Amino acid sequence: MFIPLKDENPTLRFPVITVVLIAVNCLVFLYQVFSPNGLEYHVLKFGIIPYEITHWEAAAAVPRVFWPLSLITGMFLHGSLPHLLGNMLYLWIFGNNVEDFLGSVKFLLFYLASGVTASLLQVAVYPNSRVPMIGASGAIAGLLGAYLVLFPSARVKTLVFLIFYITIIYVPAWVLLGLWFFLQVSNIGLGGGVAWFAHIGGFLAGLSMVLPAARRRRKFYYV
Repeated sequence: MFIPLKDENPTLRFPVITVVLIAVNCLVFLYQVFSPNGLEYHVLKFGIIPYEITHWEAAAAVPRVFWPLSLITGMFLHGSLPHLLGNMLYLWIFGNNVEDFLGSVKFLLFYLASGVTASLLQVAVYPNSRVPMIGASGAIAGLLGAYLVLFPSARVKTLVFLIFYITIIYVPAWVLLGLWFFLQVSNIGLGGGVAWFAHIGGFLAGLSMVLPAARRRRKFYYV
């Protein structure tokens, strides 16, 4: 297991949208937990249900958020505190530099597009699933793909667990993110309540969306 702690990749501007996204995710989670209806109610009402999207005509009578909107609302819901904290850690470490490169408005659109694309791939693979999908993981996977293109040599301080051996090392982003993507692919079929195809779809979407901009500007950052 590996957990990124911080990267050695300073930004030129304060990451306003990254901070706002973190705040919104945290506030939504607090509302889920402390709402009289409870966490599960909001997951069922605002989560992304593949069957509803692929059978939209049959979902009209269901008392839920309109299914196209669920592609947005679902990415701001989380099922547990560790789920939330893990996503927000990745969002902070890798989102600020991507926002610095794209600019705030484009970064927000990029984040949402990555999340929607990630969810749609999961829907395409499991079109009849009635299990709600929630979480920012797909959108954040897009940030990881973009970061890999933009800052492959940036060093990332990483906490590593190897059975009983625990250490902190610095690794290039391409190693850390490449390993992350490999683990998502290798975990396909293992289940565990994780939308692996959403992670893969978000990563590839983010990578492909930022690559033309990086080439056009000829603006790569290496440290």
